[in-house]
Amino acid sequence: MTTVALLGNPNTGKTTIFNSLTDKYAYVGNWTGVTVEKKLGQIKDSAVTLVDLPGVYSLNPLTKDEAIVTSYLLNDHPDLILNVTNAGQLKRNLLLTIEVLELGAPVILNLNMIDDLKRQGKYYDPKVLEEWLGCEVKTTNARSHEGVAALKAELASLKERRQAKPLLLDYPPMVKQAIRQATEALVKDYDMDHDYAQWLSIQYINKNKAVRRFALFRDLTPLRSQEKYYDAQNFEDQIFNTRFAFIEKLLGAASQPIASTSKVEMTSKIDRIVTNPVLGLPIFAGIFFLIFKLSFDWVGTPLSDMLDGFISGPLSTTADQVLTAAGALPVLRSLIVDGLIAGVGGILVFIPQIFVLFACISLLEDSGYMARAALVTDRIMQFIGLNGKSFIPLIIGFGCNVTGIMAARTIEQPKERLITTLISPFMSCSARLPVYSLVVAAFFPKHQALIVLSVYFLGIIVALLVAKGYQLYFGVTDSSVFIVELPQYHLPRFDVIWHGTWDKGKGFVKKAGTVIFAGTVIIWLLASFGPHGFVTNSSHSFAASLGHLLVPFLAPVGITQWQTIAALFTGVLAKEAITSSMMVMFHTSSQAVLISALGQFINPVAAYALLVFILLYAPCFATLGTIKQETGSTKWTIWSLVSSLIIAYGLAWLIYTVGSLFI
Repeated sequence: MTTVALLGNPNTGKTTIFNSLTDKYAYVGNWTGVTVEKKLGQIKDSAVTLVDLPGVYSLNPLTKDEAIVTSYLLNDHPDLILNVTNAGQLKRNLLLTIEVLELGAPVILNLNMIDDLKRQGKYYDPKVLEEWLGCEVKTTNARSHEGVAALKAELASLKERRQAKPLLLDYPPMVKQAIRQATEALVKDYDMDHDYAQWLSIQYINKNKAVRRFALFRDLTPLRSQEKYYDAQNFEDQIFNTRFAFIEKLLGAASQPIASTSKVEMTSKIDRIVTNPVLGLPIFAGIFFLIFKLSFDWVGTPLSDMLDGFISGPLSTTADQVLTAAGALPVLRSLIVDGLIAGVGGILVFIPQIFVLFACISLLEDSGYMARAALVTDRIMQFIGLNGKSFIPLIIGFGCNVTGIMAARTIEQPKERLITTLISPFMSCSARLPVYSLVVAAFFPKHQALIVLSVYFLGIIVALLVAKGYQLYFGVTDSSVFIVELPQYHLPRFDVIWHGTWDKGKGFVKKAGTVIFAGTVIIWLLASFGPHGFVTNSSHSFAASLGHLLVPFLAPVGITQWQTIAALFTGVLAKEAITSSMMVMFHTSSQAVLISALGQFINPVAAYALLVFILLYAPCFATLGTIKQETGSTKWTIWSLVSSLIIAYGLAWLIYTVGSLFI
């Protein structure tokens, strides 16, 4: 089996290249000893396996993701390294390339996003790059698949490890002497391969933390005994300066000016507006308001109403008639019609709204705006001791809190990473959208988008205030440096938007067939059986008993329906289950009927308090499990659960109490 490792800076299109090369023939595991995902893929009709390594700026790791790359190069020996770079940012990308080439492993340098480079009025001669670097150079544009087929064909034909020589830079004499002496000693005393020993020496002298831990574990005396000398001579800066000078000379020799276009200037003009310190945040809010109008007013809701009409009408009626004609027992008929169709179907009707929302977010990502959103919010995040890098996991949390928390792995400082993890559940994930849609349709039909937007932003505000509290508690004074790529704006492509939408939305569909299915059956059992067996009136069921028991506790926040209270319990299993549970307990598969039923029990103020409570109360089981996994602490997991309940109850009570004064 031939192994090709994909390595490169973040935002170089590396994962897009990986997906194109593997045709999505990929599976995800975990790297040994850590929870960072390990993505492997196979090139179709070949014996070539691709390893998609996390994006890094350097082999000197700052985060758990970055440590994976250095550990892989220390312990594994791929047959080829495909170094994916952003051709428009090649000067910075080549710093990593040099570190890889010094290893002496076979490398193909992939200049991706070549169209961005041409828009800047520049081009690099691949032959010159090959001559200077000693490796093969391929150009691609992964977005349009330009050059990908040729790259794929070459990798698929790879049968064995290629021969390669390490890149040798002209370091200052004292640095070269230190490298030579350490290399010779490692080869002699530890029987190391010369090229590997030389790379190890350079990385150790360059203060690579992972390599120094490796040398300590392997007791590499030739390196450890000279550590103080290397650091005292400031060899790290000398190595960086030599590499940077080499890159400038190389790009100067390879650069070929071509006719420029106006797209670079257009990107700058747009950025002057959307990243403006004053206008940036209002534009950000306006864009998300437009997204919610599309999702809840203009496109999503009409489509959901059509789907709801089908499920609650022809589908439900036909199923009931077929079961009756077949002589099915009333219990079985109730389970299928009032349980499964009402519960699971009640969730599926919201798919149009959720997919419209995800399509809009995918459009923003593909256009290049989302990186600007992180930059715009950086100033706010700094106020609470974090930075724009923490905002990215929070934005991802709009899709799913689990993936948002996992994205916090890229944050270098442990305290910042912990704070981001703990505030992520306050982000309004897509699982909450069905119940939002239900409540706003019942009580705020003319202002659905505005109400949902206010709930989303309330979640952000609560998260920021809680983060400020954590900052004071932990004594966080300095935040890590925030570096983000600002890609040029692109016209979004339909296939990219579709794949992005499906990748985000398929989890919702899958959960409807698994977790929601199971939750629906459980809630049907609770709503259909009581102390005296099967009941036709759910007010005599176990669910009603549980709901009535907790009415005094939740009445101060305006929640007095036992059906709603019982449904909130299933929300801990999965937030989508709240809506399906209500459908089951009200014995309807029609969204319109459920909306009418809700309107009889609570007023708009109580309805908004309910939205706030659902936004903030207990994270679902999957989120709690991820918090435990990422923090390694049961204490913080329990605290996340308890603090969420306290904040949800307190804020919902405040809104209901104050709001009731004006009604």
